[in-house]
Amino acid sequence: MIVRLQTGDFDAEREAQALDVKGAGARVSFVGTVRDSAQDRTITALEIEHYPEMTRAELSRIGASAQARYNLQEVLIIHRHGRLACHERIVLVTVWSAHRAEAFAGCQAIVDALKTRAPFWKKEISPEGAVWVPGQSPQGLE
Repeated sequence: MIVRLQTGDFDAEREAQALDVKGAGARVSFVGTVRDSAQDRTITALEIEHYPEMTRAELSRIGASAQARYNLQEVLIIHRHGRLACHERIVLVTVWSAHRAEAFAGCQAIVDALKTRAPFWKKEISPEGAVWVPGQSPQGLE
């Protein structure tokens, strides 16, 4: 399993191709991007803060849980932090498994858990000012 926290952008296809996963019959990826609106407000940027050790540990737990539960052969999680403009990539989750059903389910479970369990603090920047994004309750990988 690979977990990376970074400020720079990533190339999802290049990241996936860099890993040689033997025996995988399926690869599923999710790329999350910065929205340009939220709750009828125009968003110009998103600021993401985190504590590196805590965040890396939780992302590793999320990935390991999905790997065991969905029989995933490999998991790649890349999450950016810092100030990101609209439409920039925030997160990449790529999973490999022998079969597509497990790959789809595992990828979705990781993405859902990242939204609710990962210790990131997000501030939406708009012309009207900045608003911290509230958290939601966890689902999928409790």
